[in-house]
This record gives sequence, C-alpha cells and structure tokens, in this order.
Amino acid sequence: MTDHGHSQQEIADRINAPPGRGVLRDVVYGGIDGSVTTFAIVAGVAGAGLSPFIIVALGLANVLADGFSMAAGNYSGTKAELDNIRRIRAVEERHIRLYPKGERAEVREILSQKGLAGQVLEDATDAITANRDNWINLMIEGEYGLGSVDPHPIKAAMATFLAFLVAGMVPLLPFLLSMDRAFETSAVMTMAVFFAIGALKSRWSLSPWWRSGFETFVIGGAAALMAYFVGSLFHP
Repeated sequence: MTDHGHSQQEIADRINAPPGRGVLRDVVYGGIDGSVTTFAIVAGVAGAGLSPFIIVALGLANVLADGFSMAAGNYSGTKAELDNIRRIRAVEERHIRLYPKGERAEVREILSQKGLAGQVLEDATDAITANRDNWINLMIEGEYGLGSVDPHPIKAAMATFLAFLVAGMVPLLPFLLSMDRAFETSAVMTMAVFFAIGALKSRWSLSPWWRSGFETFVIGGAAALMAYFVGSLFHP
C-alpha cells in the first residue's frame, strides 16, 4: 500500500488532483503482447526450420507494425471511452435543465445509498445540486459507474507502443547478435520477461510477486508452445 500524509493540505492536494487510472494496464498489456507475439513468430519460424534472417525480418516487422497497430487501437478505444464520458455529461446537462426535480431525486438516492439520511441527506443534496459541475460529476459516478478523471488517449497509446517495443525486442536479440543456440536463448530470455512483467505487476496488487510472475509465465509460455507446435507442422 502507498503511504501518504494526512495533513489538511496534503489531503486537499491529493483529492483535488487524483492520479486517475494511470498507464499500468497499458504497459502490462503492451509488454505481454509484445513478448508473446514476437516470440510466437520466432517459435513458429524456428519450428518450421527457416533461417535466422527470416526470423529477424519477420520479428522486426511484427514489433513495429503490430506495436503501432496496438497503440493505434488503444488510442481509438481510449478516445471512444472519453467521447462516451463527454456524451453522458452532455446528456446529464440536458436532463438537469429539463428535469431538475427528477435529477435532484437521483442525487438524493445516490447519497442515500452512501449512508446519508434525515436532515443530513437533505442538506447534502442541496449542497451538491447547488453546483452544476459537482452535480454532473456525482451523476456520472453514481448513475453510470464511471470515474470522474478522464482517460488520456495519447498517453495510453504511447505507453502501449513503448512497452510492446521494449518487450518485443527481447526474443530477437539472440538472433540479432548471432548467438549460438539462439532459439534456446531467446526462449529463456522471453520466459524471463514474462515472469518479470508479472512480478512487477504484483506491486499494484495483493498477490505475492512470485504468484503473479508465475501466472504471466504460464500464459506467455502456453502461447509460445502453441506457436512452436504450429510451426513444427510445416517443418520440411
């Protein structure tokens, strides 16, 4: 758990500038997919008995093209999420203008479910509905279950692409460096990346690092084995 201060100023600064969801999901997503897809190509081509040059060419093409594709997809998805939040905000603004009593009743119900009752509930409802922005923010959270901090499409896309690029290059390094037993070395390095990503992910969860690392290791290893098996079917 992250420790933080509880002075009045520290509380005000933290509450008034929430960090949002951050880019953890995007980094983990990009890193795992970069490792899995690139090593899947390496394993599939190696299983088919093709040359290291072809492995490097296809691997680099995958890292750049698939990494950009994932980043573009994440950008579009995050932007769609942002557009949906803006649409809902516009809907609530219109409802407040046309049906203020009904919207006020919704605020009262949301606050009631949070444990407020009696005169405190009425005073809180009056206070919230006296400010249009606070009113809409409460409705977005309480009625739609959406966060009040908007996502950042460009930041999400860049995090995905960079994580994909870094993790996706690992399986190719032994071939780029013309190492002996390049495929075996690539497999070991890729499995280490899977485990490292999972272990790092545990920093933001309650799971122990070894369990989170092993889980990611198993997922990535299963994808690699499937790719190698398919590639081996075409071995001359």
